Amino acid sequence: MTKKVAVVAVGGNALIKDKTKKTIPDQFDAAAETMGHIADMIQQGWDVVLTHGNGPQVGFILRRAEIALHELHPVPLDYCGADTQGAIGYMFQKALRNEFKKRGMDKEAVTVVTQCRVDTDDSAFKKPSKPIGSFLDEETAKERMQEGKTFVEDAGRGWRQVVPSPIPQEIIEVDAIKSLIAAGFVVVSVGGGGIPVIEKEDGSLRGIEAVIDKDFASSLLANSIDADLLLISTAVEKVALNFNTPDEVFLDKMTVAEAKQYIEEGQFAPGSMLPKVQAIIKFLEAGGKQALITDPPNIPRALKGETGTWIYP
Repeated sequence: MTKKVAVVAVGGNALIKDKTKKTIPDQFDAAAETMGHIADMIQQGWDVVLTHGNGPQVGFILRRAEIALHELHPVPLDYCGADTQGAIGYMFQKALRNEFKKRGMDKEAVTVVTQCRVDTDDSAFKKPSKPIGSFLDEETAKERMQEGKTFVEDAGRGWRQVVPSPIPQEIIEVDAIKSLIAAGFVVVSVGGGGIPVIEKEDGSLRGIEAVIDKDFASSLLANSIDADLLLISTAVEKVALNFNTPDEVFLDKMTVAEAKQYIEEGQFAPGSMLPKVQAIIKFLEAGGKQALITDPPNIPRALKGETGTWIYP
């Protein structure tokens, strides 16, 4: 049987289901549930490369650093990304190993701490927009601005740091990821969109204060490894038009042209469904074959064509 490779971008709800369940054991329980659905997919014959978000987890690290400011050194944002890739990768690896053992499957998962190169002239650097960390009062925010950081006032809730969100151009560890897939491993990579790095004139890499969108990084990864499918797992079973209104319509499938039309109409919310659809368009226009959006419990059914929203070139 010819193996099919899928990049599966796991949404934030795969780790933190609600505001009352944020502890590490809570996150592991949520991860284990999602990994059960991923194991179903692997049993259906897919080679899977997993990606994931890390927004809340990076927020927790930054908050701890704030609380410990007078005792310990701050943690740069690129290292927060590396920390969370390792920790979430560990959760996924352990959950998958337990699932494989239970099912008698001869599989193993491995995490690659992944760097993504971005361009220094990306327009995102001129207009930081991605909020990170906790809310601060105006005085503290203005003090931090003296250190060269950018803060914005957020809807009366306080001041929050914003950082650039550049488009990823290259996955540094892509050859290692390809080798691991070929060797039969389930690979966890580009966690949190990958650690953003820039390449200096001498070819050396430097980590930067930025956040790469997880779905765009997953799209680039899927193209880079010539994946047969990009699957973006999120909180909804299908993509909807007129979402949360009496005229709501769920989509079984759409083409790139239709997706672009819906974006023009403002159908998809920024920071929610919009980047997912944009990332899929990018994947398909760069040679991708097909993409799917659904929620974790429905992944096995969606792969059989029973649910989910399929997107085609």
